[in-house]
Amino acid sequence: MSDPFKSHSKGLTAPADQHFAITPNDSADLAVIPRAIRVGGSGDIVLRDKGGVDVTYPAVAGEVLIFRAVRVLATGTTATNLVGWY
Repeated sequence: MSDPFKSHSKGLTAPADQHFAITPNDSADLAVIPRAIRVGGSGDIVLRDKGGVDVTYPAVAGEVLIFRAVRVLATGTTATNLVGWY
């Protein structure tokens, strides 16, 4: 398959080209820090930042949270089908 953009550098404003399922976990950071998280099913999502601060976001199905979280906590997260983009 041809990719005319393969020689371009990928910045944070470029579209993501890889994704992974996120399973919320209270004790483990994400294997990859995503550039954004897509929420498949509505609910709250608790995100931890690089400084260790946790914040709860109410999210609706289909919403994309443009945030580079290091962890998605299980406690307090009720949103489902979370996908990280990078």
